[in-house]
Amino acid sequence: MIKTIAEYVAEGQKPEILFWVGCAGSFDARAKKVSEAFAKILSASGISFAILGNEESCTGDPARRAGNEFLFQMSALQNIEVLNGYEVQKIVTACPHCFNTLKHEYPKLGGDYEVLHHTQLIQQLIDEGKLKIEGGVFEGKRITYHDSCYLGRINGEYEAPRDILNQLDANLVEMERSRSKGLCCGAGGAQMFKEDEPGDKRINIDRIEEALKTNPDIVAANCPFCITMLMDGLKAQEKQDDVMVLDISELIVQNNGL
Repeated sequence: MIKTIAEYVAEGQKPEILFWVGCAGSFDARAKKVSEAFAKILSASGISFAILGNEESCTGDPARRAGNEFLFQMSALQNIEVLNGYEVQKIVTACPHCFNTLKHEYPKLGGDYEVLHHTQLIQQLIDEGKLKIEGGVFEGKRITYHDSCYLGRINGEYEAPRDILNQLDANLVEMERSRSKGLCCGAGGAQMFKEDEPGDKRINIDRIEEALKTNPDIVAANCPFCITMLMDGLKAQEKQDDVMVLDISELIVQNNGL
């Protein structure tokens, strides 16, 4: 059972890290599996962590991207009041959208925290010897990695996810468009919540076609929105039974048998 930060405080303790679960990680059936996987990694690494539970609300990212600045600031200020009330210093999240908003946009409203994406923390835990990659479940498997926009181009983090994947003894194969030239899955900028605009092809179809050219066993991702879009793309290509879309945390949990 994961403890809330309120429970830690009631016991006169303070967790090392606040795990910001996010809307997708809390309510979306597929994304909840990623939250569970990452929580298992934190527990196995001996990290004391807490969640806000019912006190966590949306960061406001979709509202700001859709142009509703008032709603964004209302959500942000409410969250900042809660975070500052608990004197939170370090936050980790499995959602690049939450990561970007908490790291770069909350400071302007009074919310200054050390914010990490879960792939960055996982890599740190491996470097510190707190998490060992063992098992060899994916040895020889062809894995292609999709750079999410909010972790990749916007925040310049390309290496941590790849360093983790390379330690799985898998065959990491890059798509034609990767790293700073990676192609968006189509969900960012609040596009996840609106109807498609006119065009000849959905962008996630274009992206999954590019992924399939690498002949992968697995498409690795680091974002709940990307996972949804990539899975929908596979279904459209009728490849959902041949290729898996997995978050990097899920790969580690499977590999280590957590």
